[in-house]
Amino acid sequence: GKELREDNKDYQQVLLDVRRSLRRFPPGMPDDQREGLQEELIDIILHVLKRNPQLHYYQGYHDIVVTFLLVVGDRLATALVEKLSTHHLRDFMDPTMDNTKHILNYLMPIIDQVNPEVHDFMQSAEVGTIFALSWLITWFGHVLSDFRHVVRLYDFFLACHPLMPIYFAAVIVLHREQEVLDCECDMASVHHLLSQIPQDLPYETLISKAGDLFVQFPPSELAKEAAQQQADRTAASTFKDFELASVQQRPDTVLRQRFRERLRGEERTKSILTKPRTNRFVKLAVMGLTVALGAAALAVVKSALEWAPKFELQIFP
Repeated sequence: GKELREDNKDYQQVLLDVRRSLRRFPPGMPDDQREGLQEELIDIILHVLKRNPQLHYYQGYHDIVVTFLLVVGDRLATALVEKLSTHHLRDFMDPTMDNTKHILNYLMPIIDQVNPEVHDFMQSAEVGTIFALSWLITWFGHVLSDFRHVVRLYDFFLACHPLMPIYFAAVIVLHREQEVLDCECDMASVHHLLSQIPQDLPYETLISKAGDLFVQFPPSELAKEAAQQQADRTAASTFKDFELASVQQRPDTVLRQRFRERLRGEERTKSILTKPRTNRFVKLAVMGLTVALGAAALAVVKSALEWAPKFELQIFP
């Protein structure tokens, strides 16, 4: 309703995303029916966010909500989406994308367990995992054009562990093994290839494989590798030599040495700058003393000349 939209910080972004969601509605649907569903879609999203202020809207959330709206209607979709948002989608609805990035970190360890060659090729290309971001946060709803495939995957994901979408992403990459290895080994080429998801995938076969991989390599066994994936991508992880040097000496040894050298240099400079001034004062003092002594000597001589004859007479009568 209107009260949901007034003074809602997410309303404008939700409105923009919903207006761009035309392709998510069945082709041939009358415009007035589609527009009515879009209004319901906005209300569902805002209602869930208002009831759960700890949740934060993200672009792609509407792709998930519209799938439930088209299948079960607005009232049941509201209840299902709210439950899903506090469970399966909870990590995507944090204030930051840290947890979402961490989930993406499971992708490469899964691929490595099944096909090390593909894994090493992707690592060499430095393609990362960002190509699978929209797959993960929309449960493939944003990238698949056939609605039948979308709802089939939703059934599968709802019945499984929240990390199942990342296992399904891994089996898609593994299914395209030859395409990946035939690609130029650079980030741009591999990213472009993988981000263009084929629409004719053998979904039932891939669903079965994803379930098998989850059993063979459960998240608990991959957690350490996933954490390492994150650690290796941080800028701090590139300072291996500095880390080794820090173990062997104080990290600020060089800075301390340079600081001492700078102080010595400043003292030398100060000495040079003040030396002429000191010499000048000494010279002035010496000159002053010389003048005073000279004046005194002249006075003594003058006085001596005045009484010298008398003195001589007294000594030499």
